[in-house]
Amino acid sequence: MKSAYLIDEKKFELRQDPEPKAGPRDIVLNIHACGVCGSDLRRWREGPGGTPVVPGHEITGIVSQVGAEVTTYKLGERIAVAPDIHCGECYYCQHAQYNLCDTLHFLGITPGYPGGFAEKILLTDEVLRLGVVHKIPEGLSMDDAAVSEPCSSVLACHDRIHTSIDDLVVVMGAGPIGCIHTAVAHARGARVVISEPSDIRRSLAESFGPELIVNPFEEDLGEAVRKLTDGRGADIVICANPVPATQTQAVEIVRKRGKIMLFGGLPKDNHMVPFDGNRIHYNEIEVMGTFSYHPTYHAMALEALQRGIIPADKLITAKMSLDEVQKGFETAAGGEALKVIINP
Repeated sequence: MKSAYLIDEKKFELRQDPEPKAGPRDIVLNIHACGVCGSDLRRWREGPGGTPVVPGHEITGIVSQVGAEVTTYKLGERIAVAPDIHCGECYYCQHAQYNLCDTLHFLGITPGYPGGFAEKILLTDEVLRLGVVHKIPEGLSMDDAAVSEPCSSVLACHDRIHTSIDDLVVVMGAGPIGCIHTAVAHARGARVVISEPSDIRRSLAESFGPELIVNPFEEDLGEAVRKLTDGRGADIVICANPVPATQTQAVEIVRKRGKIMLFGGLPKDNHMVPFDGNRIHYNEIEVMGTFSYHPTYHAMALEALQRGIIPADKLITAKMSLDEVQKGFETAAGGEALKVIINP
């Protein structure tokens, strides 16, 4: 079978790998779609950091092999897969905080766990028991179901900060994650302001209907937010990009007792951020981090996509074959598309 290996900074190599064989408790998927994630792009820029790896963790496919002892899945079923594989034994797993597992492994990221930029993938007993695997609901296409993975983390984030009808939410970044945040915040009744310097990204984000889109290089974001809130500032600020300066700015534009969610990971060589500690202290501002999600949010995301609460058709703006994986990453990195889907 054909697989796309990340072998160096910004460089893929297509290779022929042996066909996967399902053991007694495993299944094999013929991969239909795998989305290009922001974390994929970060690793693409940095390189694999050692042994070449098959990336990709926003996966959908059709079950093509079923182990003799498997009873949960059948040949021909449509499956969506997310990357996390927890241990089930550590303190966090014992408290159902699986995303914080001390020995978390990831499909497409952890060595020895190849991802979805390939024609097929083996889902071992470990993945089926301790990973994030759900059947795709009727009426939801496999391309659209592939975006369930990023949608899962966004749904978990808004549950944690209790986004509601009273809130004005500022979303820093109008990439695919920022647009999903906009859709979910609207579904929960909030108003949304997007901050995005890219002309292309601002144009793409318009279809998600934010109340305001601001170019922070040309407009005063804080002033724009204060005008919409009688001078108070944002109720919630979500930093949905890998730019440290936006986290600093979030503290400046949020209201007293407002909430800041650090959603996007930062580059390894630029991850220290200066904050106005006094403003956080005296204004009782909450600054939180969020990472991944409980597996139940993946099932919730599939339902939200099926019901049209999150518009996958607006998110997915480019589809390419596995042979075009390099072009797909270049397109996503250049901001010319929101979500790029690779169809092996």
